[in-house]
Order: sequence, then C-alpha cells, then structure tokens
Amino acid sequence: MLVVLRYLLPKNYNGIAIWPFIILRNKELKKDRVLINHERIHLRQQLELLVLPFFVWYGLEYLVRLIQHKDMRKAYKNISFEREAYSCEKDLHYLKKRSFWKSLQFI
Repeated sequence: MLVVLRYLLPKNYNGIAIWPFIILRNKELKKDRVLINHERIHLRQQLELLVLPFFVWYGLEYLVRLIQHKDMRKAYKNISFEREAYSCEKDLHYLKKRSFWKSLQFI
C-alpha cells in the first residue's frame, strides 16, 4: 500500500518501507518504478524477519557500520538490507526470483 506523507520522512528520503506500507514524499514518486521496487525489497526483507526483528537488526547494523565507517551516509549505504535493495532495485522482476533470506548474502 502506497501512502504519501512528506512530513513523516527525513528530508533526504523520498520513500521508506514500514510493513505493510510504502511511505512516499509526494504522489509523483508513485511513478518511480525503481524507488517502488527498492521499497518493496525492504517489505520482503521485513516479512522474512517478522518485521520487528528487521528494524532491530537494521538499527544495530547501522550503529556497527557507523563505528566502522565514521560517516552516516556510508554507514547507511553499507547496511546489508540497503546493499541488497540498491544493487537489485533496477531489476523490476527481482522479487519474483529472489531466494528466501537473500539479504544474508549482503552481510
């Protein structure tokens, strides 16, 4: 389900996935198939980890990556969930062929 709530997102984000929703900065972004695919990949990751553990893992991994890289942007880009989503977002058929727990390959 797509929701448009520009004030809920951090200023540098166009979208965020919080199962079962994809929240977008503005309604024009509904047409951005790559962004929507990126966020759908996150929805699948969240389901695999039963949602709440996904967010715990995401937050802890972000902290580890922040200590490792000492840069917020680099830390974010190196979270395993983000690496999978960014590397596969342009493949609009990715979720049809994605194996279960594929995120673990990106750790």
